[in-house]
Amino acid sequence: MSFRGLEFRFRWVPTLVLAFLVPLFVALGIWQLERAEQKRELARLSIERANMPAWELSGQTASPELLRYRRLRATGIFESEGQIFIENRHEGNRIGFHVITPLHIQGSDMRVLVNRGWVPAARDGSPTAAPVPDGRVTVTGNSNIPSPPALILGGKADPAKQWGKRWPYLTVELYAAGAGYPVQPVVILEAPRDPYGFLRNWPPDLPKEGMHIGYAIQWFAFAFIAVAIWLRLGLVRRTEGGIGA
Repeated sequence: MSFRGLEFRFRWVPTLVLAFLVPLFVALGIWQLERAEQKRELARLSIERANMPAWELSGQTASPELLRYRRLRATGIFESEGQIFIENRHEGNRIGFHVITPLHIQGSDMRVLVNRGWVPAARDGSPTAAPVPDGRVTVTGNSNIPSPPALILGGKADPAKQWGKRWPYLTVELYAAGAGYPVQPVVILEAPRDPYGFLRNWPPDLPKEGMHIGYAIQWFAFAFIAVAIWLRLGLVRRTEGGIGA
């Protein structure tokens, strides 16, 4: 096959590389499209559950998947001794802490962690005062299942013992491992209208599909580029005496 003085010469090595890369890139693109579809389904689920009545937490451990995207309500007593602060939480250009307080659910041994909002850091870097209300309270808010950072600092309960009251990140599993009592598998992001918290500007937790669509296009483009490179490597210029380099 020739075209404008060029002729295609079949090459085994580029062809073998192409046979490996193109299916890989296409498979990765399809996987990202599937991830985008999953995010669309999660977005639909979050909207559907946001319109449901608040889930009343009790002494029975609830399924985290059933609580995801739900509005929650719990009644009990805040426990100041279990209160911790999550470091490096930003509010605008200010740095501070999220205040996490366990709520002892009435009539049970169960606790649920409540994120009561943001407090600024003092001049020495410590959290400002975050008083805990006395007596029985009813807390409402959206469910949150915090995940660890990509680089996990340590194992289970041991690092939390070393952190004391100031933690670099929060997971319910990490808190429960050192708590000595049962903890519901979600955190309540306390509603801004509740009177028991601090500054609460919670970003909407709506799954986004756009990132995965972009990645899919990128992988499909890589497949196209690989084919283009393969074609270019196979094209050689014809000479009067035969095929040139």
